[in-house]
Amino acid sequence: MSAHHSNLPTRTGTGSGLNDDDAIPDIDPTNTSGLLQERLQAYKHACGHLENYITATEKVQKAHAKEYEKILKTVSDPLKEGHHFDQSLGGIAGLFENIRSNTQGIANSHLETEKTIKGSVLPILERLHAEIKNKSKELAKGAVKGSKEVDKARNTTQKHIELLGQHTAAASSSAGKVDPSMDPYVLQRGVKHRLHKQVLEENNNRHDLIEVQNSFSSFEAHVIQTFQQALQTFLQSVGGQHERQKAMYSDMVSTAQKIPLDFEFKGFVHRNNQLLVDPSAPKREISNVSFPNQNHQSTLPLIAGTLERKSKLKGYNAAYYVVTPSKFLHEFKDDDDVRKDPVPELSLYLPDCTIGALSGENFNIKGKDASKGKVGAALALSHELAFKANSPADAEKWYNIIKQAAGGSATYTDGVSSPTSPVSGQQQPPQYQEKNVAPVQTQGLPQGQGVGSAGGQGQQPYTPVSSGGLQSGIGSTPTSGVERKPGQY
Repeated sequence: MSAHHSNLPTRTGTGSGLNDDDAIPDIDPTNTSGLLQERLQAYKHACGHLENYITATEKVQKAHAKEYEKILKTVSDPLKEGHHFDQSLGGIAGLFENIRSNTQGIANSHLETEKTIKGSVLPILERLHAEIKNKSKELAKGAVKGSKEVDKARNTTQKHIELLGQHTAAASSSAGKVDPSMDPYVLQRGVKHRLHKQVLEENNNRHDLIEVQNSFSSFEAHVIQTFQQALQTFLQSVGGQHERQKAMYSDMVSTAQKIPLDFEFKGFVHRNNQLLVDPSAPKREISNVSFPNQNHQSTLPLIAGTLERKSKLKGYNAAYYVVTPSKFLHEFKDDDDVRKDPVPELSLYLPDCTIGALSGENFNIKGKDASKGKVGAALALSHELAFKANSPADAEKWYNIIKQAAGGSATYTDGVSSPTSPVSGQQQPPQYQEKNVAPVQTQGLPQGQGVGSAGGQGQQPYTPVSSGGLQSGIGSTPTSGVERKPGQY
């Protein structure tokens, strides 16, 4: 099976602003939910203003004409969160400006309508006020909570990206043995796993925000309709008053009814389109996301693919194997980074292993499993593992790369292990002859000279099967590759 590679596009930041392909976007989803929450507060206070106005009118009906100055004071202050309303004529702000001017002219309002106002107008606004409060609580339990889950998932991804940066930097500066769980290849796959969870949380929260956002249009229409209904009822209650007063109240109602139901919301969207979610924007795709050190040379396998390993009871079983620049041979159940966290089932540190000779499609490796940590590796027994490739050509590729990574730590005695056909008889088990071989030189070589295969004379330059391969990295200072602050990928 040919080597499997993940060629995700790399995106480079060009300054401030939102890049949907970054692992941790700059935008904070709580800005959207917070904006919508604040807008509900604006309508709640607008409703409160109107309630105060009607209440004061009801109380002042039985008082002297001077008491109408109190009514004017209830609406004399600017609306709270007034920046949410269009300041031009024809909107909520224009409505209250019209109320202020007309209230000045009804100083001699009749007192006969006190009970009617108290029993028919105020309950409408009180119910609306309660509806706005319930809408605010619903938003806090839904979209705001989802935004916090997105922040939590992003923080988790950020921690693993920084961990990957630390160990890729160490891999660039040191050729020493590393813990299998901290192999940059394994850490890189772990980042993908957590990034997948983060994207799911982001898309779910985005869906919730769009639904809430879309519901605001109809809800605001209901609020404005209720304002109109309350003012219309109020007009009917004061119909017996002087004709001049009736004309002024009619003017207030007329101003309210002239407000198009979507006038304020369209202006709100136009003024805040940079903060609101664009329903037409595509969802994030994991294939378009990039993160620091994603394609660092220490994360790219020297060779990867399917091999079969002989077990004690079930014969040969296929699995996904990878030889990494850290000189580990890792065994995984498959190459899927999404369904579960990719943790090696088996890890062999090749410089500590003995490599047998190649026999057709088969080759053997003798060593200890290092996947259980330092303590587990110290207590583990050495086992001889038999591997089989899909073809002799594939076996030769795997064998050469494994032998090079091992540094030529062992060879077979001549004539002991040779391919045996099913007709000629049983194949004898290989016998090992260990010898100490100096580590393969990876630094200080002339430019263009690759690492030769272990053992033998006349070594040829070697190019890893996987894209990227091992490079010496001479003349460069290792860095983590994490260029941004937490929460900015």
